[in-house]
Amino acid sequence: MEKGIFISFEGLDGSGKSTQMEYLRQYLDERGIPSVFVREPGGTSIGEKIRSIILDRQNAGMDPVTEAMLYAASRAQLVSEVIEPALAAGKVVVCDRYIDSSVAYQSFGRGLKYKVAEINEHAVRGVMPDVTFWLDVPPETGRARRTGREQDRLEAEQEAFFYRVQEGYQKLAEHFPERIRRLDGSLDREEIRERIVGFVKDMLDRRDAADCGEMADFPEGGEA
Repeated sequence: MEKGIFISFEGLDGSGKSTQMEYLRQYLDERGIPSVFVREPGGTSIGEKIRSIILDRQNAGMDPVTEAMLYAASRAQLVSEVIEPALAAGKVVVCDRYIDSSVAYQSFGRGLKYKVAEINEHAVRGVMPDVTFWLDVPPETGRARRTGREQDRLEAEQEAFFYRVQEGYQKLAEHFPERIRRLDGSLDREEIRERIVGFVKDMLDRRDAADCGEMADFPEGGEA
């Protein structure tokens, strides 16, 4: 059986993740490549209920630790129920956000003073993406692209929060240069599509030789 491939997309809301994931879905479908597309938080019945709690603006008083634990709980269910079985079946799994989001948003954005990655070690059970596409846009660009749509609890945060998140993504990209592929989210969407599809095509061509990602030593935000 062919080895499954795990791909994640990261970036601020408004970075173009959803558009590029849809392009990738079309590419895989056209070639008859079995794939599973999921999102975080969510992707399962339990995860979607957790998602509604996390993003509800009425929960503005949520403690950052509570938030981090909820993300990890949703992720644990997603890995167990969907991601692991799909990879075992040789499918391509494409996830809208994964553990990098927790590091960027909770560790750097919220400034949690302990390793957010440690919370997620049990959640992901060593299941890491083979490649992560980070669509990099300035926070003001992401906010402008979201204009006119209802903001969830995280999207309603102040600009300074998103600059800290952006710093987190930059640190992650520097820390995991082999896994995380930075893409300028301000480029034409078709140009971004060509780069992503080209990379995925190469991965599929050398599927048998592709190494799985590793769970190790995420950078931290906050203070010691």
